Amino acid sequence: MPVTAIVSILHRISGVLMFLALPWSVYLLDRSLTSPAGFAEVSAFFDRPLVKLAAFVLLWSLLHHAAAGVRYLLIDFDIGIEIEAARRSARAVTWSAAIAAILAGLVLL
Repeated sequence: MPVTAIVSILHRISGVLMFLALPWSVYLLDRSLTSPAGFAEVSAFFDRPLVKLAAFVLLWSLLHHAAAGVRYLLIDFDIGIEIEAARRSARAVTWSAAIAAILAGLVLL
């Protein structure tokens, strides 16, 4: 499968992940802002390894979706539409989102 197709599929998957996580994220934000006890509860919730993994996946999905979105905006303006340029930009999206997620995950999680 071409790298451009993989980026397209991952762009869709990342969008769906963020959409599905939105209600839960809003709930956790509301809970954490309600009181100091609510903040402590949400903070303790994020100390769990599986929750950290889910947060990392959501962080990656946000970064990948944003990078791929910029790529698609440039393609809409006929920038990078040649096949080799499209392949390079797809690889750049994949690697930059992964590296940025790892670096941000090390700092935030």
